[in-house]
Amino acid sequence: MNCRVLRNIAAGLFAVLALAAGAATIELTQARATISVAGATTLTQVVLPYHLDREQGTRPAQATFEIPFSISGQVDQPWGLYLARVGNSAEIWLNDSLLAQLGDIRQSNAADYSKAPQYLPIPARLLERENLLRIHVRADGGRRGGLSSLVVGPDHEVRPLFAQASRWRMSASLVVAVFSLLVGTIALVLWATQSDPGRDTHVRDSIYLSAGVAEFCWALRVGDIAIDHPPLPWPVWGVVVTAAFAGWICCIALFCHHVAGWHRHPRMPWMRLTLWSLFGSSILASSLGYALNKPLFLTAWLGCANLFFIGYATVYLVTALRTPTTARVLVGLAGAVNVMVGVRDWVAIRISGDYSQSTWIRYSSVLFGLALGYIVIMRFRSATVQARDLMANLSARVAEKEKELSLSYERLEQMAREQERASERSRILRDMHDGVGSHISSAIRQLESGRADGDQVLQTLRDSLDQLKLSIDAMNLAPGDVTALLAGMRYRLEPRFAASDVELQWHVDEIAAVRGLDGSAMRHLQFMVLEALSNVLQHARARVLRIEARARGEGAHLKIIDDGCGFDLARPLRQGLLSMHERAAAIGATLSLESQPGRTVVDILLPGKAA
Repeated sequence: MNCRVLRNIAAGLFAVLALAAGAATIELTQARATISVAGATTLTQVVLPYHLDREQGTRPAQATFEIPFSISGQVDQPWGLYLARVGNSAEIWLNDSLLAQLGDIRQSNAADYSKAPQYLPIPARLLERENLLRIHVRADGGRRGGLSSLVVGPDHEVRPLFAQASRWRMSASLVVAVFSLLVGTIALVLWATQSDPGRDTHVRDSIYLSAGVAEFCWALRVGDIAIDHPPLPWPVWGVVVTAAFAGWICCIALFCHHVAGWHRHPRMPWMRLTLWSLFGSSILASSLGYALNKPLFLTAWLGCANLFFIGYATVYLVTALRTPTTARVLVGLAGAVNVMVGVRDWVAIRISGDYSQSTWIRYSSVLFGLALGYIVIMRFRSATVQARDLMANLSARVAEKEKELSLSYERLEQMAREQERASERSRILRDMHDGVGSHISSAIRQLESGRADGDQVLQTLRDSLDQLKLSIDAMNLAPGDVTALLAGMRYRLEPRFAASDVELQWHVDEIAAVRGLDGSAMRHLQFMVLEALSNVLQHARARVLRIEARARGEGAHLKIIDDGCGFDLARPLRQGLLSMHERAAAIGATLSLESQPGRTVVDILLPGKAA
């Protein structure tokens, strides 16, 4: 009764203020109602707002509200009618003309228009001095059906009232829903990509999972205000929305637990069991309340949830203030604010049943999303700092290793040069020993024996000198240049051929460099050719020497042909011929010999190697 008195006083003040402003706006708070419940009809005078669902014990009811109002003067501009809340479904008539039909009043548990404010334009032609608004309302049990006070007046005065209410109840709710969807999506993406700090890298960070599920649940709960036609039949849809609210508060509790670091506490399984029990009981309480039209079940469940979270928020906030971190304090304050707002909503809507009230927790819930955003930013900032330090340390270590590698490379390069010089010295010594040294030794033995004539000794010394010159030439041979090698040998040995009355026939083509013949291989080839030519000069008694060379694929084909006396291939080969075979095998060449009186052929095939 006191609430109705207060509403009458407020309506009177509104009318006084409107009159003082010179406005024609009228707030209608008195109505004659014909109410039908379970076949029984009563006629009564009511004060608006009238919570039909609550007044009739949450039983399905229909009511016709007749609301007269008078206007003075001629109306020559559009008017409007603003209803803060009406429904669940309704038909609105003015002077026997239908202004709007909000759902079907003949169908139960269908559309629900009681969640959003309504604005109806009134054409000036429908208005008279004495007017009658007739509003037929259908209220389904447990869905907050009824009729708020009405505001009627010129369009430019009434529409701003509707716009303001719509911004707060509809637009702001949709903004919160979109914000929750965005935060929830980011949280689930982070959960799918981030591991729990301090644990196995394969273990996901559950703080993001609990936050993501909570935000998606809340998006469904808050977004329900924009759904006039639920996708599921009532009361199933009512249970789903209640479960979404319960899922939000339970997952938010898990989120708070993770922020505080309590999720690793040995009692964490008991906390999970408590929250699962709270979630399951919400489904049971809402199912019983909506099915039996007994709101006490859901009211009692909300009361128990409020008591639990009052205690939880108090302990959490006190603990956060004792061991403060910015994240803990923010989450603790957000939890305290939401618990207080939740208690206010429970008292204002579930206990008092005031039809003009709306929930506030839909707005305060944003605090948790902002707290999560802060936590994500701080974590990424910390990760960035760690990555920067890691990169700096890594760069320093890389620079140190590069310096070490540079020194190692210089040492290796120096060792390679020393090894190359040593190898070259060894080669020269070997060439001197095997070539020049061998020939000089032969000349000494010839002189010591006393059986060799001067021409033989001279021939041996000439061979020694040619060998020395060719060893020097070998230092400057280009890798793979067979033509240059043969030309150098011709230059060195042609005078000896002429002095020995040997005709030299030269049939050497220009051959491209043969791949795979490095400096060492070129010296092996030089010794093979020199050995063949020396045999012709010393043993063959030839008159004609023919040298052929041509390209063959990627390699080269060499032939040394003389018309001398030849030798017997069946007899064991002399040291010189054995050395030729060894050198051919060392460079991958094919050496074949053909000999008979009047024709001896030394055939050398160099295969060449692919690039």
